[in-house]
Amino acid sequence: MPHVSMVLTPGFQFLALGVQAAFELANVLKGEEYYTLSIASVEGGPVTSSSGFAVPTTRLDDVGPVDTLLLLAGLVPPPPQEEATLDRLRAMARQSRRVAGLCTGAFLLGQMGLLDGCRATTHWSYARQMREAFPGVRVEDDRIFINEGAVWTSAGLTAGLDLAVALVEKDLGREIAGSIARRLVMHHRRAGGQSQHSELLELAPSSDRIQKALIFARSHLANPLTVEELAEVAALSPRQFARAFRAETGQTPAKAVEQMRLEAARLMIEETRHPMDQVARESGFLDLRRMREAFMRQYGQPPQAVRRLARSAQANVAR
Repeated sequence: MPHVSMVLTPGFQFLALGVQAAFELANVLKGEEYYTLSIASVEGGPVTSSSGFAVPTTRLDDVGPVDTLLLLAGLVPPPPQEEATLDRLRAMARQSRRVAGLCTGAFLLGQMGLLDGCRATTHWSYARQMREAFPGVRVEDDRIFINEGAVWTSAGLTAGLDLAVALVEKDLGREIAGSIARRLVMHHRRAGGQSQHSELLELAPSSDRIQKALIFARSHLANPLTVEELAEVAALSPRQFARAFRAETGQTPAKAVEQMRLEAARLMIEETRHPMDQVARESGFLDLRRMREAFMRQYGQPPQAVRRLARSAQANVAR
């Protein structure tokens, strides 16, 4: 009977505790108590969340054998932990089948030395901080979650639920994992390789006119999408449109369109088996050469490498 222990640190975010729902629902769907659950901390006793509410916890050493160790932290990365604390976490991780750092909990794994030489992710807004703190870790800030052997990391708080469902899928199969996702009203179970955020949301223009032009561009990526075409959609002159667009988004229209094309192409590459030349045409790059150049500028690797990484991640989850 696998035991899942969620380990809290002071200042943890309550939402992170929601990952237990995936394991609870697995028990419901199995019709038996397949997983047992505990909420623990290194010292035990009440642990205060970022919102000021305390949660009772069991002392980690008293939890008993742990199959899956989940490290939960807060809205900001946890400060460096005392070496004695890290030693106790390392000891428990060694005894566990797998360990996961949810959102900023990945920083705890980094402090424990479990991410050295590995790929890892965390909330995109702290990716740079993680790279600086742990130069031996290959931080990928555009991933929902990453599985490196027995070590898992996830992006922002809700991505922890995607990771939890993936853990259940490893144990009990895709059918139960899919049922859990439906019960949790998740739009779909996101694969680990999916991007953390949308370029359209990232641009966040303030006026309806610029927003309308962006939505049009997103829906017509195969069009040339010149400044003149987008300006016409926004009912502005090309000069007015270019000036307003940069003021509201901080980017030129051409750069924004390229970012949306990259996002669309990457999703097609990761989630479909379309030939690369078809992906290039449908995302508006016209040909594979232009798409490859854009991928090298943005991601530092060609489209074929992105597809290989996505398939490798999917294979890891399926095992």
